[in-house]
Amino acid sequence: MSSQIFKKPIPYLALILAHLFWGSNFVVAKITLQEFPPMTLALLRFALASLLLAPFFIAETKKVKIEKKDFPKLIAIGVLIIVLNITFFFEGIKRTTAIDASFLTLLIPSLSVLLGWWFLKEKVFLYNLLGVALGFIGALVIVGLPQIITGTVSPEILTGNILIVLASISWVLGATISKKILNKYSSLVITAIAFLVGTVAFFIPASLEYIQNPGWMNQVTILGILGLIFMTLLSSISAYFLFEWGLSKTSIIVADLFQYIEPFIATTLAVTLLGEKISNQFLIGGILIAAGAYLGTLAKEAHHRHHKAHRV
Repeated sequence: MSSQIFKKPIPYLALILAHLFWGSNFVVAKITLQEFPPMTLALLRFALASLLLAPFFIAETKKVKIEKKDFPKLIAIGVLIIVLNITFFFEGIKRTTAIDASFLTLLIPSLSVLLGWWFLKEKVFLYNLLGVALGFIGALVIVGLPQIITGTVSPEILTGNILIVLASISWVLGATISKKILNKYSSLVITAIAFLVGTVAFFIPASLEYIQNPGWMNQVTILGILGLIFMTLLSSISAYFLFEWGLSKTSIIVADLFQYIEPFIATTLAVTLLGEKISNQFLIGGILIAAGAYLGTLAKEAHHRHHKAHRV
């Protein structure tokens, strides 16, 4: 992969930038959710993003017509990478730390290996599966398995960590479907439809939040507005477009490989801005996940090039 980065660096730079935005989003979301109800924040984020993308989407659909048979797949992508992913993420990040959440998303490359193997027929070797297993063990450590065994688990943090894992699963499922349809439609079309699906889906729960607490707008500050702007312009429009475009030029495994950037950005910001602490349990789980993700993805090309491996 390193040779490809130097030959055609733009897709890789796009993926890196997307993950930089998403890495920062862990902390931005945690701060912004202190002022906005979660489903309302999701609705505002994707409604604004949809409005901004609308002129470009309309211009794009004049060039390429969307076939009726593809609408179920396009809607499914929106449901998975926007509705379910964002719902699980927002509800999870409220309950757990930004550091735990960011490292749990390192499961995405490992999940991508499995789904790429099952559905996209990508090559997978036994040591890749070993890496996936290590990653899952590390995730169990961070989620709170030791506390569950000893009976000292925090239900709030446990629930938050499980929701973050579910967010990762829904993301990978959506990205897998997206990869299969990117040869027909541009990343702009797929992203715009996904945002529109999210806008429609979040409208009813956001309305219910307003009925339950109509005065929530009185607590919004400039910091909350800036958080919403960041999540709309950078974490939504820019990052999703960059990711989809980079995915169309590479593979799902390579695209999710740059997921490694996110935890380090999130951890730095969480320690600096939120005062979060790094525990020994977290270090053990984080190392297992990182090592597993490396064996599952990053080592794949080098190992295949220099050694004979048993293909699964």
